[in-house]
Amino acid sequence: MFIPEHYKNKDLSEIHNFLKNNSFGILINTIDGKPWGTHIPLELSKSKDEKDILVGHIAKANLQSKNLTDGDEVLCIFNGPHSYVSSSWYKQEEVPTWNYIAVHVYGTVKIQTAEELMKSLYELVDKYEQKSEHPISLDDMSKKTMRQVTGIIGFEIIVNDIQAVNKLSQGRSHDHPKIIEELEKQGSAEKAIAKEMKKLNS
Repeated sequence: MFIPEHYKNKDLSEIHNFLKNNSFGILINTIDGKPWGTHIPLELSKSKDEKDILVGHIAKANLQSKNLTDGDEVLCIFNGPHSYVSSSWYKQEEVPTWNYIAVHVYGTVKIQTAEELMKSLYELVDKYEQKSEHPISLDDMSKKTMRQVTGIIGFEIIVNDIQAVNKLSQGRSHDHPKIIEELEKQGSAEKAIAKEMKKLNS
């Protein structure tokens, strides 16, 4: 993606943390010359040989699954908080803009075995059930319910390239206090951007 140099995030540790906390992404490949995307959890992990990978699954009924094969190159997009920034918050006249955080991951597909798929499903459920008051486990599911697993395919994406952008009004540091003040008056997304701008200034 297009990233002006002063918006690039090159801190791999920070990017990995972002991916772990914003793991609901968009898997994109090409079907008959047309881009195709599916919104799914894509969990950052390590392969057996310690390479960075994304792990996910999609329904076999999804046309995308029929076009995912070993060795395919795909794009995964992850979005963080974003917010409109009014130029009325600036000291001098300028056009308004949008602040946001996003990561694009390019990688190579490896289709999982049935055993690998089940392991990744257990890890996925266990991760997110930690927040539940009464967490469930796949071990508690009946054989009838678990038969739904036959309707999905699992895959790993070996990470080849990561492009990360933190667009946080870096070119307007003199306006940051006012921008942050105005963002903090608004909703959760705007407050999240204000928090990231504060981190940038700390």
